[in-house]
Amino acid sequence: MRKPIILFAMGALALPANAMAQSPELEDTCKSVAKSFFMTDQLTIGTVQSFPELKPPGVRMSYSTRQGTPPAEMTDIFECEFDKADKPHNLARFCVSSTCYSPNGDDGDRKRRFDEMRILLNRAEK
Repeated sequence: MRKPIILFAMGALALPANAMAQSPELEDTCKSVAKSFFMTDQLTIGTVQSFPELKPPGVRMSYSTRQGTPPAEMTDIFECEFDKADKPHNLARFCVSSTCYSPNGDDGDRKRRFDEMRILLNRAEK
């Protein structure tokens, strides 16, 4: 009878450590990049995962540009990578579904969109 209680207690202790691995600050920064990219304050965010311990630190989140979309119906993904987990984060790369934007991309338009997002983020973090 004691084994299930012990296993449950051990599982409950593991949950806060996993939750602490998330980074609300990184998540908010990625949400800001996404809103700037779509030029809207009305972006519906679903599931968010952040990885401050990875190199580079990053965030992945589902989203919808339609208000009232249930998280289970959100299939579009927005991803951000940053130079560091602490502010200023310095945007390193971001992806909208399968299209990625970075400072060293071959596509001139995508490189320009990346530069625009990095400038807007730098302004916001000052």
